[in-house]
Amino acid sequence: MPLDQKPLPAQPSAGSDPDRTDGQDAVGETAGTAEGATGIAGESGDAARAAAGPAAWDIRQAGPWTHRDLAANGARFHIAELGSGPLVLLVHGWPEYWWAWRHQLTALAEAGYRAVALDLRGIGGSDRTPRGYDPGNLALDITGVIRSLGENRAHLVGHASGGTLSWVAAVMRPSVIQSLTVVSAAHPRDLRRALLTDRRQMAAFEHVLGFQRPWIPERRLVADDAALVGRYLDAWTGRNQLDRAAVAAYRQAIQIPSTAHCSIEPYRWLLRSMARPDGIQFARRMKKPITAPTLHVQGASDPVLLSHTALGGGEYVAAPYRWRLMPGVGHFPHEEAPEEFTAELLDWIGRHKD
Repeated sequence: MPLDQKPLPAQPSAGSDPDRTDGQDAVGETAGTAEGATGIAGESGDAARAAAGPAAWDIRQAGPWTHRDLAANGARFHIAELGSGPLVLLVHGWPEYWWAWRHQLTALAEAGYRAVALDLRGIGGSDRTPRGYDPGNLALDITGVIRSLGENRAHLVGHASGGTLSWVAAVMRPSVIQSLTVVSAAHPRDLRRALLTDRRQMAAFEHVLGFQRPWIPERRLVADDAALVGRYLDAWTGRNQLDRAAVAAYRQAIQIPSTAHCSIEPYRWLLRSMARPDGIQFARRMKKPITAPTLHVQGASDPVLLSHTALGGGEYVAAPYRWRLMPGVGHFPHEEAPEEFTAELLDWIGRHKD
């Protein structure tokens, strides 16, 4: 078991009891804490809530969206859903959760789309399983959620680690991805090359190198009300800092038991697998061309994923490809410049609706 601390009591955003509607694919009626999320090593939702205490923080912020749980790929996933029409699935990066897409959820719904923001395995309200954090399995989580939503295809949007998984999903299940939008994420082969040869990118991934130690990273992430996560968020933005309410929400979310451990497991796989057969096989598999039209968005001031590392993803896309560099924007374009980013996204998926 990871050495996570219990989340401190906090007040969610106003009116934090969201209306719940369960559809055919919903799993159980869960509300309150990070419910429905089984604890690591198969801990039940009730046991996880008891361990967190009665004042545990609620990741299901209120809004016009609906919260529910879906079964996919052997686990249970929390989603926030709004609107009707073609499906747009939004996948967050680290250290965020579904709330990162609050601006895009409403904008997409108003534009006539069914917008769904997903909590990845081990994060937010989704299951915290003891294993399954390699990119292949996490990508199958994403495509499995699309199927569980009753859809055959979706416009897939992923940020940072969620963007990396979106690249993988487009390779593994090309028929499911109608269009791809990748934000602050290099193609996995480009990232692998940079982490082996580029000292600047290695230095930018210093936090990932620190994640390789056992137990200590988890304890540091949750210490002092997750102060380190707050410092990361502030340091990784450009001229437009994230609003304080969002930073506070991400700091609370990382403190939900087992989240710190589960959320960094993919980064451990990333580095530890480089010389292993599974990592080498994965890199070879990612040579397969991507057939989905791809929008690639990058903040010019991103200090985590450097622009020259991300540049060149079009080499792996055998379909329309657009590179969009946003000046003055850091690691979180969808939050730092939500109107500009959303306009770019809507234009792209609008061109590839059919």
